[in-house]
Amino acid sequence: MDDSLYFNEQHLAVREMVQAFARDEVAPIAAAHDESQQFPWETVKRMGELGLLGVPWPEELGGAGFDLIAYMIAIHEMAKVCASHAITISAHTTLGTSPIVHFGTPAQRERYVPLLATGRVIGGFGLTEPGAGSDAGGTRTTAVRKDGYYVLNGTKRFITHAGVGEIFLATAVTDPGKGTKGISSFILTKETCDLAAAQRVGIGHDASLPAMKGFRSGKKEDKLGWRASDTRELIFEDVEVPVENRLGDEGRGFINFMQTLDAGRVGIAALSLGIAEGAFNEALKYSAERKQFGQAIAHFQGVSFQLADMATEIEAGRHLMYHAAWLAQHGKPYVKEAAMAKLFCSELAMRATTKAVQIHGGYGYTKDYPVERMMRDAKVCEIGEGTSEIQRIVIARQMLKSLLA
Repeated sequence: MDDSLYFNEQHLAVREMVQAFARDEVAPIAAAHDESQQFPWETVKRMGELGLLGVPWPEELGGAGFDLIAYMIAIHEMAKVCASHAITISAHTTLGTSPIVHFGTPAQRERYVPLLATGRVIGGFGLTEPGAGSDAGGTRTTAVRKDGYYVLNGTKRFITHAGVGEIFLATAVTDPGKGTKGISSFILTKETCDLAAAQRVGIGHDASLPAMKGFRSGKKEDKLGWRASDTRELIFEDVEVPVENRLGDEGRGFINFMQTLDAGRVGIAALSLGIAEGAFNEALKYSAERKQFGQAIAHFQGVSFQLADMATEIEAGRHLMYHAAWLAQHGKPYVKEAAMAKLFCSELAMRATTKAVQIHGGYGYTKDYPVERMMRDAKVCEIGEGTSEIQRIVIARQMLKSLLA
């Protein structure tokens, strides 16, 4: 891809910085954290110091002051080395912070965004429930208003940062008779479940945030991939949330969160593309070094054709993802393009990592090479933030909408 199509000098500087950090500090610890499932507090602290947890937010709110394309570069480059670190950036920024930036009051932005954008605490986003996955409108968590607060009851499932985080955005039904228009969203705070580690590294906990009674994290998921990323339940048991913590107007929660997921799809496309490209780089390097029948296996047509297909699809994925990011950055409609990028890149990640393992042969099936981890990390990209099936529905609806218009 011609860098000048989407990138300026600032973008290239961000890319170089993230590449160096990922190579020098993340790559050496990625496999160990995947094995242990321990949240990588030390490198997350460094990401905060480098501005990677607030890339697109203005400096007056504690952010790095860069744009959306720079943010996608950060996710893309990090995912080439470690998807768990990349999803930490993406979930924290797009899901845990952007709704406050875009839909919050000035007081809410001033209170919460600097804590999140600087990485002083970790944020998350509670939408999925045991009975409401692809059908996000099937939310069962309730919020009943009483005087100056709402009482929340329910459970969220598969929530990134549910344990380690302290600031969360969550949906709940405020008017059961209005369907999706009866769903509102709220800002909730709790204490991190890993307080000792947070205090040891100096981030992850802020004593000024109230620990809302009845709001806690539940069971930690033992996942196939993204194993260094914290994923758990969020549980609400008669949690009293002040009215001033409602995010946006009552009844706007579902609509606002769907808009958030549009941007999130571009982020997952960037993450998926990074996994695919990382796997391709490993396969290309291995195929040039590994010799069979007296020559490098890269010279065999069966291998070279797989590499050629991977390179071609990665190039296509780059254009899809960065085009969607460019549209979003310039305020143009991008719902269809985001869904296309997420669909193509997530399925590409699965294809590319499978081929990379195959090229590595028996070694690819061991933990001695990173392609095994990359293959496991790739699968959830076809599921999270809207399954491939949901993306196809979105794309088809947008095409029909354009035709009818």
